[in-house]
Amino acid sequence: MDHAEHGQHAGHGGGSHDQGQQHPLGIYFKIWGLLFVLSAASYMVDYAQVQGLLRWSLIIIFMLLKAGLIVAVFMHMVWERLALIYAILVPPLLLITLIGIGALEADYTFLSRGEFFAPVEEPKTSANH
Repeated sequence: MDHAEHGQHAGHGGGSHDQGQQHPLGIYFKIWGLLFVLSAASYMVDYAQVQGLLRWSLIIIFMLLKAGLIVAVFMHMVWERLALIYAILVPPLLLITLIGIGALEADYTFLSRGEFFAPVEEPKTSANH
């Protein structure tokens, strides 16, 4: 076996395995730019003094988008098998769903207790009778 054959056999000759493991740097620069834009949008929510539910909804949406991009590209999840993606993403999504259902149930229980177990106020009578 000569040197050229040995290099190709060992994976140094530009085989398909090496090409499949490398990603162009341009995609990383594009994701960095997108993360910068999403961070700027998140700061603009504070700068514009958006208040209430809209403020928190926008902040959480921007946060989840940034986290998703980081996991997908920088942690290479976008290039993984579907089974691995499901194994990593489905449990947290189920937990978030169950926490949301629990929060809705807690609000319902709190409001129901206030409705049915609130102290009854005595009717006010006039002292001049």
